[in-house]
Amino acid sequence: MKFALLIPAAETHPEGEFQSGEAMREMATALERAGVSACFLSEHPAPSADWLHNDPAGHDALDPLTALAFAAAATKRLHVITNVVVLPYRNPFLTAKAAATVQVLSDNRLILGVGVGYQQAEFEALGVPFAERGALTDEALETIRLAWQGGSVVKQGRRFNAVGNEPRPVPSPPPPIWIGGASDKAVERAARWGDGWMPYFSVPTNDPTVKRSSVVSLAHFAEKVARLKELRERTGKSGPFDLAVRPSVGVGSMSRRDADKFMAAARELEAYGVNWIWTPLRSPSRAAYLEGVAWFGEEIIRAYGS
Repeated sequence: MKFALLIPAAETHPEGEFQSGEAMREMATALERAGVSACFLSEHPAPSADWLHNDPAGHDALDPLTALAFAAAATKRLHVITNVVVLPYRNPFLTAKAAATVQVLSDNRLILGVGVGYQQAEFEALGVPFAERGALTDEALETIRLAWQGGSVVKQGRRFNAVGNEPRPVPSPPPPIWIGGASDKAVERAARWGDGWMPYFSVPTNDPTVKRSSVVSLAHFAEKVARLKELRERTGKSGPFDLAVRPSVGVGSMSRRDADKFMAAARELEAYGVNWIWTPLRSPSRAAYLEGVAWFGEEIIRAYGS
């Protein structure tokens, strides 16, 4: 089992505590030292102010690919995961270029987690039709794969027309693409386009779209995994495939009891083929986060493998 932890770059107070180059270097190197396999960041370029200040899930966000490049530059082995880049927000060639750049400069340590997005106000701020987000996501997945193949690309999109354009750099290998969310459509996308699937169990939020896209029980998760395997077999997909899950149990405190509960949840998921677990840690301060990372390495990662 591999473990990925959130870097709490969403925290803006006190100033510089988490959102600074020094903080990113210190947190990333602590994660690597603790034996954590990857760190991750989310994306919200222009979130609704109401969501930001009033929703339990509301949070600030740095640009994930830019910030993760800092984390990769400060480390040697730590993988970096976008959790998630919202594909409809931008031209797919720009996403392909940014991701390929991080992959090349990090010595192939990027995992590109992607999703369709859910905040209508954010789509409107970015000038993207909310109703087209699914179609734009599918178009982006196909286009990014073409861009990473090397050579010229000929493809007509909804808002672009490549007539023999040649994107570079060409990442070799390309970053794995993980599809976020647990909706039926997300599972279909993961089976068709993905190298992995990264759902989450229910999280506190007021947003109905997020609730509909979450896993609600272990039985629900098992149904989705079975459907995913069926779709992959039907389309002849047999290569490596990651199952990366945020479990229903988090790490609430640095206690043996919480560590045991978390590991039990991870082992339960492992029985269904899950090979990655991702989760946040409580981070009231950078010092507390660093202490939590060291504790996680000793009490969970090392204990899980023993």
